[in-house]
Amino acid sequence: MNRKIAIITGSRADYGLLTPLLRHIEEERRLQLQLLVTGMHLSHRFGNSVEKIIADGLAIAARVPISLEEDTPAAIARALAEGITGFNQVLSNLNPDLLVVLGDRFEILAAVQAAMLCHVPVAHIHGGEITEGAMDDAIRHSITKLSHLHFAATDDYRRRILQLGEPADRVFNVGALAVDLVSSVTLLEQNELEAALGFRLATQNFLVTYQPVTLDETASQEGIINLLTALDQFPDAHIIFTRANADPGGAQINQAIDQYVAHHPERCAVFDVLGSQRYLSAARLADAVIGNSSSGLIEIPVLGTSTVNIGNRQTGRLRCASVIDTGNDSPAIVAGIEQALSPAFREQCAQQSCPYGDGGTASRIVEVLAGHPLDSLLCKPFNDLPAETS
Repeated sequence: MNRKIAIITGSRADYGLLTPLLRHIEEERRLQLQLLVTGMHLSHRFGNSVEKIIADGLAIAARVPISLEEDTPAAIARALAEGITGFNQVLSNLNPDLLVVLGDRFEILAAVQAAMLCHVPVAHIHGGEITEGAMDDAIRHSITKLSHLHFAATDDYRRRILQLGEPADRVFNVGALAVDLVSSVTLLEQNELEAALGFRLATQNFLVTYQPVTLDETASQEGIINLLTALDQFPDAHIIFTRANADPGGAQINQAIDQYVAHHPERCAVFDVLGSQRYLSAARLADAVIGNSSSGLIEIPVLGTSTVNIGNRQTGRLRCASVIDTGNDSPAIVAGIEQALSPAFREQCAQQSCPYGDGGTASRIVEVLAGHPLDSLLCKPFNDLPAETS
């Protein structure tokens, strides 16, 4: 009998990364895919990106709507509760053999809490990572402890999962799905991207993705203003913005971006959802990717494009040589962009190696999903560290 593998996607970001895995599961005769859609995918406010999933021809087993009309802490708490209730019902009805989740968002935490109550084992992708400036950090480690199989992106992250007490025979270094994604997407040429976006590129172009710094609301507000001020120092650059996600503070960031684009319509455009093809194509053609998103540290270096990473949201993640870390103030951001534009640094970006593997991640995950014993998976021993000697 085929194993039923439920996979959750809640945002444009995790869907892009999961796409290679979803396709591999569809092609694997030992597995049956149950795709669960939730979060920003089902929100008109965030582009109703479920339509992209439908257009890709993927069958949706269930939708779990949660309210994302506000991004206050109280509203997020209510959405978390909605998610637990909704996923409990869906998992009870579908009865999957395994639930696969990626990352560290609050809707994923809701799903794994429901899975625990439904006695559904969980496989977690991208555990063991550190992002000290975001509440995602605590959510990610919580998901690790609620999970039973672990797919880490590097050996360093695998060791950290072991440090959290997870049994070694359940923790696998498989690399990052982002590497698979980049190699599987047909990237658009400049004229094709311009037609797809309805936006003209220039001699100099930036792709900007700035997300809330959820452990420091002041840093989020100051950061986006300082970033936009820094961009004023590059008046010839054309800029593609992506809107912030549904975390607390995201609405303020989006409002600031919308106002900036409205003042500079001839050289700026903003999008709710770019999708993997347009996002990666824009990143490849950009002179720099600017912001504080994890994509700047994982996907973008694979393309050979420089990243200007602002502030402490991604503090703790492994970096490629193409990533420039800057402070939250405008002068530091300007200096980082200038460094990214320098010919010497651009050459360095093209020659770097990536710490997140060389592809084949989806295949490695599928082999574990299809072959790892499921008996007694819910009962896991705690992996104690060796006793310290005095």
